[in-house]
Amino acid sequence: MRLHRLIAILLLIESRGQMKAKDLAYALETSVRSIYRDVDVLAEAGIPIVARSGPNGGIKLMDGYTVNLKQLNGEEVIHLYLTGMGIYAGGQTETGLKLKNALLKLEKTLPETYLADIEKAKTRFYFDDTPWWTERAVIPCLEAMRAAVWRSWKLRITYQKVGGDCSTRLVHPYGLVVKKADWYLVAFCEDIGELRTFKCERVIAVEQVEESYEIPEAFSLEDHWNKQGVLFKQNCREKEFYPVTVKLHESKRALMHKLDVIESRQAEDYWLLAINWYSHERACQEIVDWLGHIEVIEPVLLRDFAKEKVRELLRLYS
Repeated sequence: MRLHRLIAILLLIESRGQMKAKDLAYALETSVRSIYRDVDVLAEAGIPIVARSGPNGGIKLMDGYTVNLKQLNGEEVIHLYLTGMGIYAGGQTETGLKLKNALLKLEKTLPETYLADIEKAKTRFYFDDTPWWTERAVIPCLEAMRAAVWRSWKLRITYQKVGGDCSTRLVHPYGLVVKKADWYLVAFCEDIGELRTFKCERVIAVEQVEESYEIPEAFSLEDHWNKQGVLFKQNCREKEFYPVTVKLHESKRALMHKLDVIESRQAEDYWLLAINWYSHERACQEIVDWLGHIEVIEPVLLRDFAKEKVRELLRLYS
């Protein structure tokens, strides 16, 4: 959102005094041209912002001027950053209330030019990320884990496995990852001496240990998560491998990305795909949703199962 970027420009130049357009563009992942356009918008709104060229030049606020954004504390800035990434913990949770408080403070400091747009946006756009048929998982210890990640405090967590068994572990939180609607804590576990990923909703109790730790300089949360994702998929394929050959008509090619395709070959007006459906039981469950979209060629056992399901539908609707 452009409003987020305008706020971010003000935060950056007020906290650092002066920044070059290329540095702002890099920090905000946009183009230099967009930065200059945003600066023009801020200037037109009455903010005395100055852009100077040359080796010692840059973008800054006029001497003696402040937009009072410094009244935001560190916690509030964190919540603004998270919501800018699309990571929003709303409702009456502690995190949601802190975010609302930060946004209210920002609104009060922005020029009147923006206030009408903000009020209009509040009434015209509403973001509901809850599923239709299920309740969103409760994460009772999310705020404590987020605080520990930010402050680099150790945590003693009580973790509940899928089967219900619980264990207590002393961990060094390295970071939080949100995938779809699920939160994961990446942390070094002292008990086993290696990095582990914990699903946050299964952390049923935490105790903050005000003892700091060091994250290795070479560690990258994004790189680690992506590598673990690749390994996870590979392990799933090795442990649960059930190859199925199917035909997919060219007109339904857009559905291909929903299948775990191992090999593909185009022939006339259809695609011949080798896919992994992990197990015969799972394939029998999945095939019901795919009837009418794909034709199962092999294995014969699954093809016969699909035929019987089609016969059941014909009997039901005849």
